[in-house]
Amino acid sequence: MNNWLHKVQYYETDQMQIVHHSNYIRWFEEARTYLMEQIDFGYDQMEEQGIVVPVLAVQADYKSMSRFGETVEVRAHIKEFTGVKMIIAYEIVDKHTEEIRCTGETKHAFLDKETYRPLSLKRKHKNLFDLFNQLKDRKVEE
Repeated sequence: MNNWLHKVQYYETDQMQIVHHSNYIRWFEEARTYLMEQIDFGYDQMEEQGIVVPVLAVQADYKSMSRFGETVEVRAHIKEFTGVKMIIAYEIVDKHTEEIRCTGETKHAFLDKETYRPLSLKRKHKNLFDLFNQLKDRKVEE
């Protein structure tokens, strides 16, 4: 599996000519979507099976600045998984220098698409439970 690459766009920068902090959260989402597609279980497939996975919390620690024209690599992996909740960890690094730009996490819950009540993958979708369990702590390689 590959990490998500993103070339910093001009519109993502602020008056100080650095990437606005809110964009790192968007990059987390891009990498998370890509991670799900890489494991052959994208959000479209989850929803077809009646599962939604909202973000419950997001946390980001900004380490250094990204600028227009740079390419960053967003590394995402499943840090914790219970079958009902999941935490995905992220590390954003400059593709060329490997300097860390940002680290963070997002917390998620698996919900039934019809009722929006918590859903146990272990009970309702054993194959998905096993898949996510296998991926826990396995970092995506370049």
